[in-house]
Amino acid sequence: QVQLVESGGGSVQAGGSLKLSCAATGRLPGASTMGWYRQVPGKQREFIASVTSGGTTSIADSVEGRFTISRDNAKKMVYLQMNTLKPEDTAAYYCHMFSTGTTRHYWGQGTQVTVSS
Repeated sequence: QVQLVESGGGSVQAGGSLKLSCAATGRLPGASTMGWYRQVPGKQREFIASVTSGGTTSIADSVEGRFTISRDNAKKMVYLQMNTLKPEDTAAYYCHMFSTGTTRHYWGQGTQVTVSS
């Protein structure tokens, strides 16, 4: 099984920065896409960014230019650098992994990000 553990969430004022980290452990797939989603109560989980094993990234329009995703395959980590944070970025942020070989999805437990105006 794959376990994903997020860290780095917290409270910050608008305009500030946070960096989220996600550590992957367990029986990791050879090829995967890792990424971040966020969710606020009462709304659907929203795609934020992803990065493949080969380094191809994708990022949502809502955060492009402010958020950057990166991945360290050797350390089995994925990161989300969030700059110029806005109150509307407030949400629970979830780490996600999609295994290319098995097509299974894995989720972390989430980390809260709160941005105050």
